[in-house]
Amino acid sequence: MNYSQSSLAIKRLALPLLLIALLVNQLPTAPVVAAAPASRANAGASAPAVEHDAERVADKVSSELLDATRTKRKLNERVKVIVQLNEQAGAAFDLFLQGSGARTTRKFAKLNARAVELPARSIKALAARGELRYVSPDLETFPAGHVSETTGTDAARDSHSSNNSGLDGTGVGIAVLDSGLDLDHRSFLDKKNKLRVVLSRDFTGEGRTDDPYGHGTHVASAAAGNGRISRAQYVGIAPNAQLINLRVLNSRGQGTTSGLLAALDWVLLNRAFYNIRVVNLSLGSPAVESYKNDPVCRAVRRLVDAGVVVVAAAGNNGRNNSGQKIYGQIHSPGNEPSALTVGASNSYGTDARGDDTVATYSSRGPTRSSWTDASGVRRYDSLIKPDVVAPGNRVIFAESDYNYLVRQNPELDADVSTADNRRMMYMSGTSMATPVAAGAAALLLQANPRLTPNLVKLLLMYTAQPLSGFNMLEQGAGQLNVEGAVRLARAVRTDLSVFTPLGAPLLTSGAQLAPQTTIAGHTFNWSQGLIMGRTYATGANLVLKYQKLYGIGVVYGDGVVYGDGVVYGDSLLLTDGVVYGDSVLTSDGGVLGNGSPFLGVNTLFGDGVVYGDGVVYGDGVVYGDGVVYGDNILRGDALAQAQSARASGDLTSAMQSEVDTGVDCTDY
Repeated sequence: MNYSQSSLAIKRLALPLLLIALLVNQLPTAPVVAAAPASRANAGASAPAVEHDAERVADKVSSELLDATRTKRKLNERVKVIVQLNEQAGAAFDLFLQGSGARTTRKFAKLNARAVELPARSIKALAARGELRYVSPDLETFPAGHVSETTGTDAARDSHSSNNSGLDGTGVGIAVLDSGLDLDHRSFLDKKNKLRVVLSRDFTGEGRTDDPYGHGTHVASAAAGNGRISRAQYVGIAPNAQLINLRVLNSRGQGTTSGLLAALDWVLLNRAFYNIRVVNLSLGSPAVESYKNDPVCRAVRRLVDAGVVVVAAAGNNGRNNSGQKIYGQIHSPGNEPSALTVGASNSYGTDARGDDTVATYSSRGPTRSSWTDASGVRRYDSLIKPDVVAPGNRVIFAESDYNYLVRQNPELDADVSTADNRRMMYMSGTSMATPVAAGAAALLLQANPRLTPNLVKLLLMYTAQPLSGFNMLEQGAGQLNVEGAVRLARAVRTDLSVFTPLGAPLLTSGAQLAPQTTIAGHTFNWSQGLIMGRTYATGANLVLKYQKLYGIGVVYGDGVVYGDGVVYGDSLLLTDGVVYGDSVLTSDGGVLGNGSPFLGVNTLFGDGVVYGDGVVYGDGVVYGDGVVYGDNILRGDALAQAQSARASGDLTSAMQSEVDTGVDCTDY
């Protein structure tokens, strides 16, 4: 099933005006000093009558501009500045500018500010004017990207880049199993105008690999779209990763298990040739069979055992028609323990993360897939899922030309461009959150190619931000934090192997990491834990010591867990110093083990007794078992999501679109 649409995301601010407004509103107000009147003849040439010392001038000029006044050869260079005023400038100020060789290029009437071009030698005289509040360089402004900003991706690139490109997914292949890709869209070019989609294959039987439905193009650009359109406003997480387009959903967003399995099989056969390190599955079907028997889950396990990170959507069934929370609706293959299962968060249109929540539609655990034992008793998998959540609310990414979703719902078009191959659209759902996490996985593998899928999962969970007020069945370890995960990935040893002993140092010698991240001025603690099947684990030794769980062929939570939180069968996989939880917790916004008990781990073994169908559970309802909708067909629920979004408060939490100039930006 295709998890999508038109409900939510991350609003865009008009950054140039915002930056000026912040300066106007937040800088300390300087006392107004009246300058003596000057005659019309010499107003520009003479210095103001009131003298100001160097310290006074320095308080009103950015250090970058002051540097330009200290070098003789730069004094005659013309510079572009933003001038903020304490009061409305009169004729005397205009005469001063004229006499100083300056010219006003733009006035911001509401902000009482101007864009001015002038010789560097005139900066100090300008700062001495009583009307002036502050003068700063008129820098070229690049949008922060919102999804890349709020996830910490921009911070990761800035902190760890040795050149302007930084971490961008170069060399990593991401297989997108979806509804196809619009290969003509500008979002899929590299900086040399070469297409980054290295292969396309159809597994639907329609004999085409483009994207008439409209879902796959959006998904792929969230993971790896470039920043050419609207000045990198909508750049993906790994904008230079290679994409492998495997079309498993048809022109109406539907597919079959057999088609999906054929594509997964193809990945197993061809992963080395295309360096496929990440598979994105923004689709699913009802998780009826236990993951131990589900063929798609088993195929996912094969891929993970082969060293491929498989990222799967949790599903969009987090609430019923009455608006109640629904538990137990994680979809297949999101119910597979080895997959990185991703739910959707709502950032309410801001980059800072202090107000973020889990999106109302995001499917909650535990997994309700089941099997029947020899005695005829139904047994439930009952795993804690999702593993993490990521922004998925009404985000703007690439729109394939003339796609079905936009034709049925014109409001999905973000009004960014009318040009073919530059259009962008809104979509919402765990389908959108999943490629954000997939792009993050690609960055980790670029930063440290020796990471196993289990180590990638550890890093993303350990550094996640637990969202206050939401339990583990809603958010797993918390919200994705790319900055922290990349920082930790770089510290992990690159010589780990099957021969690395249990308890050996996991990090490089001397690595010290503060378990905190600051994004958009908001500082938060990492979860410092990971979800493990029916329980969770915390402790510094998860990152200080090598755990055999991090190797190939091992799955978190495969050990048998009893109600007291003791994990049997994992003694050879984990060192001392790792603490298991005996309750599913509601986060207090701190580390993973610091929340309040929501449900005892032993309840996850209720097998239809405690967890009976329709029983009110916590703050929601467990969805009835045995309801198979769609006859196990993979369906894209993008259309239904778009049509139902109007009734949801999530709809208002949207990215603001910025009109594209039609000129490609390559500074992403």
